[in-house]
Amino acid sequence: MTSRRERDDAPVLSQRALNRALLERQLLLERAPLDLPAAVEQVGGLQTQYAPSGYVGLWSRVGGFHRDDLTRALEDRSLIQATLMRTTIHIVSRAEYWRLRMGLEHAQQVWSRRVQSLPPEPTLQASAARLREALSDGPKTVKELGEVARGFVGALGFWVALVRVPPSGTWERRRADRLALAEDWVGPNDATEEEGLEQVVRSYLRGFGPAPWRDISNWAGVAIADLQRGAANLALVHYRDERGGELVDLPDMPLPDETMSAPVRFLPHWDANLLVHARRTGILPEEHRPRVFSTRNPFSVGTYLVDGRVVGAWSLVDHRIVLDPFEPVAPRAAREVERERAALEAFHG
Repeated sequence: MTSRRERDDAPVLSQRALNRALLERQLLLERAPLDLPAAVEQVGGLQTQYAPSGYVGLWSRVGGFHRDDLTRALEDRSLIQATLMRTTIHIVSRAEYWRLRMGLEHAQQVWSRRVQSLPPEPTLQASAARLREALSDGPKTVKELGEVARGFVGALGFWVALVRVPPSGTWERRRADRLALAEDWVGPNDATEEEGLEQVVRSYLRGFGPAPWRDISNWAGVAIADLQRGAANLALVHYRDERGGELVDLPDMPLPDETMSAPVRFLPHWDANLLVHARRTGILPEEHRPRVFSTRNPFSVGTYLVDGRVVGAWSLVDHRIVLDPFEPVAPRAAREVERERAALEAFHG
């Protein structure tokens, strides 16, 4: 832990500086020439309970990306789709899957015991054993598993490491309901909980930092004390925000010039950059938040950024990308929005 004096002497980062750092690390300042596992690792994974989100998210971030690229990566298992951060479906790299799973597993089990009505531990373990046995000869859909899979989303998936496998969870078949045992699809578990907690912190700061501990906790669904224990060997660097709050970061991570402009970018439904953990960056103005996340619209909306902030929403209607502006933009920005809109429409094909 840092001393009070070290925290007080830490450099101050403005909200705009944090915004530009986020855009840089999320590959939203320039489409990157990265392979898909490297891109997914850089941005801290992609939230994909709505399957096309991963495809649109990579289209906005990776140069030359085509829809089939992600489907092939899921098929060849270089990318893995599973319930991970915040108990929601994410795409992560095969190389990082087990560390993330092990860093999150204990917290998810504790959460499940606290908020759900679970059977006694022996009954839960027996159900987990039956699920493993049912999947021992290969992937099955939830329908094929029948009674064995009852409650897998709410409970058993926190005790049995499951992944969602193609063709489900892809652009072509969007419901992610075909399951496999992670040790069969990914390979044997090669990570400890301590390694996993370190990976959770590393993944967040690599994709979203600098940040306060509470934001890492909100993103991962893991207690701050556990995250700090896992990060003990990371040699974190320290900053302060404009209010004096402590921020931590990985060493040698980019902090771009805060005066630089940012291009128009379209983000998919439920893009993690818009969730509450990223409020410090101003990427989603608070006056627009109710139009993006609402109980009346749990599906959420796609959004588009002008100069690093959400200024409108988009949706696909009759094969057209239709815009719902939240505020006016300058003529030059409007032309750039239209170019990106037309390109995203062509991507949808």
